[in-house]
Amino acid sequence: MKEKQKFRNYDDLPLVLDVSDIQHIMGISRMSAYELVHTPGFPAFRSGRLIKVSKKAFFDWMEKGAGTQHLKTEVHCL
Repeated sequence: MKEKQKFRNYDDLPLVLDVSDIQHIMGISRMSAYELVHTPGFPAFRSGRLIKVSKKAFFDWMEKGAGTQHLKTEVHCL
């Protein structure tokens, strides 16, 4: 298993990210990263069995807030 280097800024990232990169960038678990890349609208693509994401597409997706769901707050009156 390859050891991931610590990315310090946008320019340090590879042009094409994998699930492990997404996990480290977002600070989420491996399972959450896999759930994220399978979310409709997430800019992932397959290269054989591997799941890849363009760095630009990923940050564009994050900037748009795509995939986030606005939660309705229920107000209960007593």
